[in-house]
Amino acid sequence: MNGSGLSYRWMKLVAMAWLVIGRPAQAMALFETMLRRWPSDAYALASRSHLRNQQGQRDAAIEDMQRLVAAQPGAGAAHWFNLAFLLEEAGRLDEAEVAFRRALALNAKLDRAWYGLGLVLIRLHRPDEALVALKKNTELQPMSPYGWYQLARVQFDRHEPEETKKIIRHLKGFEPKVAAQLERETGLVA
Repeated sequence: MNGSGLSYRWMKLVAMAWLVIGRPAQAMALFETMLRRWPSDAYALASRSHLRNQQGQRDAAIEDMQRLVAAQPGAGAAHWFNLAFLLEEAGRLDEAEVAFRRALALNAKLDRAWYGLGLVLIRLHRPDEALVALKKNTELQPMSPYGWYQLARVQFDRHEPEETKKIIRHLKGFEPKVAAQLERETGLVA
């Protein structure tokens, strides 16, 4: 499809339609056309990055997100979070930490970024910092078991059985399966 005669809004609408009907190759071609015309367009870069990642082209997806945040000085927290997520998946943990922290500097209430930062810090063997990030995640998302689970694991690894038991007791109130899993994994009964 040649998008040279199409307006930006029309191209964006057509690309979304291609995605809705399950035609990612056509959407990708349109994103390529858009980026030839508007090389720093946030929508086209983010969308192409997403498609590239789905197709297993993680490095290319990361490049698109890096290009987006570099070209858009005011890039939102969501773009930094997406970059951090891709970097973490790729095992580029130091870079992921920086990107998660940038996302949080832009939006300190982005609970997913606190969770992602916590996971990265765990993998970097920095449990004290991971604890802080995961506590912030659980403050912002008190009913999500994921942050609580990781927080319990960090407490357990730090040899804090009483803190781990408190979290297990807390989880029993709304996620008994996760609490039971933690009891099995840690040998602690709350």
